[in-house]
Amino acid sequence: MAEIYVSTDIETDGFMPGENSMLSLGSAAYLSDGRLLGTWSANFETLPGAGMDPSTAQFWAQQPLAWEVCRRDLRAPAQAMPEYAAWLRALPGRPVFVGYPVTFDFMFVGWYLVRFARDNPFGFSAIDISSFAMAVLGREFRQTTKHHMPREWFDPTLPHTHVALDDALEQGALFMNLLAASRRREATGA
Repeated sequence: MAEIYVSTDIETDGFMPGENSMLSLGSAAYLSDGRLLGTWSANFETLPGAGMDPSTAQFWAQQPLAWEVCRRDLRAPAQAMPEYAAWLRALPGRPVFVGYPVTFDFMFVGWYLVRFARDNPFGFSAIDISSFAMAVLGREFRQTTKHHMPREWFDPTLPHTHVALDDALEQGALFMNLLAASRRREATGA
């Protein structure tokens, strides 16, 4: 069964699932040849009893447009996350979570899937874009931030906006270009 690369970005009001809330989730599913299969996104109601981290509140104060977008059309996680799990299961292959950084996004998405859908179609399958770039570029990890990656890996028509679906598409294009570069390198033996 083919792997489907699900580039996923989230927005939150803090750093700890449960203590803080995931505000929005956007995913873009790709075939290994780079074709976009589809997208899924939702904005969430905050968790009862959860609060906003003060440093995250400062970040959002500087991003009023993105804050406005992630607070529209709010859905209960208990309603939306089972729909997300069903969308993942309906993909024509096994979903692999792709994130930047995967440690942050996967932590929240995994927690929300288990808590509200009782199902995590990703299991433990996740790829960190920086870690993959580290292998392809032959550099130390901290030298694989977006600033250090080749410009041809980026799609200039897909800006980073702090809107979850926009950023999932942006990093999905980055990942697919990185995957193509890796395969070219392997084919040439470089």
